Amino acid sequence: MLDLIGNGLIDVMTVWNIVLMFAGVFIGIVFGAIPGLSTDLAVILFLPLTFNLDILPGILLLLGVYCGGTYGGSITAILIGTPGTNVAMATVFDGYPLAQKGKAQKALSMALFASTIGGLISSLLLLFVAPYISTFVMRVGPPEYFCLAIFGLSIIAGVSGNSLLKGIIMGCFGFFVSCIGVDSASGATRFTFNNVFMMKGLGMLPIMLGVFALPNIFNQIYSKGYKKVFSSQNLLDSKVDLTKEEKKECMPTIMKSTVIGSIIGAIPGAGAGIAAFMAYNEARRTSKKQNEFGTGILEGVAAPEAANNAVTGCSLIPLFTLGIPGSVVAALLIGAFTMQGLTPGPMLFKTQAPLMYAIMVGMVICNIFMFVQGKYLSRFFAKISVVPQPLLFTGLSLFCVAGAFSFSNHIFNVYVLLVFGVIMFLLQRIGFPGAPFVLGIVLGPLAESNLKNSLVMSNGSWLIFLQRPVSIVILLITIFFTAYSVMKTRQIKKVGAAEGLDESDLED
Repeated sequence: MLDLIGNGLIDVMTVWNIVLMFAGVFIGIVFGAIPGLSTDLAVILFLPLTFNLDILPGILLLLGVYCGGTYGGSITAILIGTPGTNVAMATVFDGYPLAQKGKAQKALSMALFASTIGGLISSLLLLFVAPYISTFVMRVGPPEYFCLAIFGLSIIAGVSGNSLLKGIIMGCFGFFVSCIGVDSASGATRFTFNNVFMMKGLGMLPIMLGVFALPNIFNQIYSKGYKKVFSSQNLLDSKVDLTKEEKKECMPTIMKSTVIGSIIGAIPGAGAGIAAFMAYNEARRTSKKQNEFGTGILEGVAAPEAANNAVTGCSLIPLFTLGIPGSVVAALLIGAFTMQGLTPGPMLFKTQAPLMYAIMVGMVICNIFMFVQGKYLSRFFAKISVVPQPLLFTGLSLFCVAGAFSFSNHIFNVYVLLVFGVIMFLLQRIGFPGAPFVLGIVLGPLAESNLKNSLVMSNGSWLIFLQRPVSIVILLITIFFTAYSVMKTRQIKKVGAAEGLDESDLED
């Protein structure tokens, strides 16, 4: 393992890779710091840029965006009381009061300090834990892989918002869309309506742009979010920075929150928003200054920021070891791998071990770059919120169209983008979430192919899934995690309701 890590470090430390990681982190922080945008949107918008890149530089760019975006939301959460991303909602509770007290610099420094520690520990866990899990998973066959796909679909319970039924419907819709095209087993065409462009199936990138990017833009226009003007009266004073004593005092909270975030991150579908709220409430419960939470206390900034950044690395563990996306960003990364002809999962550790270790080492380096940029560019990021919104969303719309067209250099994919963008916008207006739809698209082919192979092995008997110990264990875990996700999501929503938050604010 040490040799592979060393080789991975050598592969990552090229000028081109360093430039892309640094740029990715910068882009992520910018998107995270602009209210109305999100980390998911940043990743999907820059996914088309990976077409013309090798797999390693492309993935490193997206990981930089992921890490930077998760941290970036804390900047405007502290300075103007409006989080750039939903995962920074809990940071507002104490971050904004600190800024109002003239301690904005302290709050930002604590957010950066906690985010870096949480992100680094999470990335190291990914680096040292994922290979061992993949070694075990490689010993299983099609029945176990089918059960793993079902387990992946159970993530829907954790990303369905306030209605599990609507989430299941959207998951089935995504599963249906994944079936469009030519069946690899029989050669029969399915749901193509005699359209030659649909015979290859609908492109994942145009669909994802339509599901995540366009509805976000449409929502801002519909709610007149583009007319919002953000301004900060909280000036940054570099002379009022964190002291060693303050860092030392918050370290127990940071480490405990990192553990919470890492565990939640490894649970598919839980999300960084839930991790942040759980860590915040645990910090408040065990603190000697319980009564000061909500009035402006550094522990109240450290806890959610350590937790939500600790989710980043561990959320990739299910993706790299099982081929199952543990978060929306992980699902988008599947698209990046697929477009390069690779399928995420345990076999990559066997066939592409140097690549996987280089990616995981790159995740660690991205967190280091995040700290450097947060420390020296904080004044620039603090001004991000004043970007003219009409100009911003016009540019994003053009970016979406260009990205969809570049997928195959044909206008058909632009039509796919627009159709799914409008459909998803309308569905989201009546409470249907987009994340389960993407999970259905991603996991549909995995479930279908392994189901066919399993039934061939058993001569058509479905009992094969109950005759193999590993399959039974996975199915039992699926039931447990489904119940756990539903229970925890409801619990966190109750906490959010007590804090006066909307349910959508708790979603990752």
